[in-house]
Amino acid sequence: MASAPPVTSVGHGGSTQKTTFNIGTRKSKLALLQTDIVLEALKKAWPGYEFNVQSKDTAGDQNTTIALRDFVTKNLWTQELEELLVAGHLDLIAHSLKGKRPDCSCMYTSCLSPSLTPLGPSLDVPTLLPPTCALGAIMEREDPRDVLVMKKGLPHSTLAELPAGSVVGTSSIRRTAQLALKYPHLKVQDVRGNIGTRLSKLDAEDSPFTCLILAAAGLLRLGLEDRISQYLDSKNGGMLHAVGQGAIAVEIRANDNAAIELLSKIGHEQTTLACLAERSLLRTLEGGCSAPLGVESDWIQEADGKPKLRMRAIVVSVDGSRSAEAEVTGSVESRTAAEAFGLEVAKELVAKGAGSILEEIKRNKATS
Repeated sequence: MASAPPVTSVGHGGSTQKTTFNIGTRKSKLALLQTDIVLEALKKAWPGYEFNVQSKDTAGDQNTTIALRDFVTKNLWTQELEELLVAGHLDLIAHSLKGKRPDCSCMYTSCLSPSLTPLGPSLDVPTLLPPTCALGAIMEREDPRDVLVMKKGLPHSTLAELPAGSVVGTSSIRRTAQLALKYPHLKVQDVRGNIGTRLSKLDAEDSPFTCLILAAAGLLRLGLEDRISQYLDSKNGGMLHAVGQGAIAVEIRANDNAAIELLSKIGHEQTTLACLAERSLLRTLEGGCSAPLGVESDWIQEADGKPKLRMRAIVVSVDGSRSAEAEVTGSVESRTAAEAFGLEVAKELVAKGAGSILEEIKRNKATS
């Protein structure tokens, strides 16, 4: 098979041919596995090119004791890598699309430019942002659902079976709120660390935890599917997952034409459209300030033969006392349509009471 022609990079000194790219990632085992997925896709699309992976511990990796909501910095997992990207030491960053910032709806609110973003409009007010970074590609999604992981040796296998007072380990406000809504007899306790660390905390002899709720994608990618006790969704357990969960994103410099062309061959269209719609929904709902928002997106085949996107969404007050739910199905065939679809779902949620829930959360946060 003949090698593809070199990607052209246009800089201040004119056009140059670029065939070597540096990929940045976190050092965790899962992050490296996710980077390998991107790496293999790039090698297949661009045989003969050279890709160097550089890993780094970030603030979120280095401190696993502070609860996510108590961090001052909003960019726990990507800031150091983004600094290297902007400085030109990295060409790409591979990481989970699932929002990691506790106070922010968008992974890239500090760095997106509407005119240069390959996958659609800016995710924040463009005039306030430096046009330095962009979302270059979204890979095909792994199973986006949450899962229940039971402590070894216990007879239970579903949330519904857990006795009153059972302790569920999670650091997610979204999961905590949905548990309070659906299972008020259960207790929630914060748990931090990578998947291996969390499983060790669960299985320890003196563990306070009965079970954990984790993302299915991480366990599946690590080959730990045997630890899954129950897959959670709208029909099983009544739990909706996080925006972007299960998808891998590749971040680039917004004006890097070589990287834009490079990534144009590896993204997955349906994943991209669904995730952009989910992110549009979250962005619209009060800027996302720790909003307990759960989503569930799937593609369905309508009578006309064209696939349509169906999105379920729920916003829950932190104590589980109030909730607003919506389900919308529509034709989403472009990035612009995905943005509009997310806005439509957001409006439906607000009409059903999500606005007042989010306002209350915002007021409580301001006074805390």
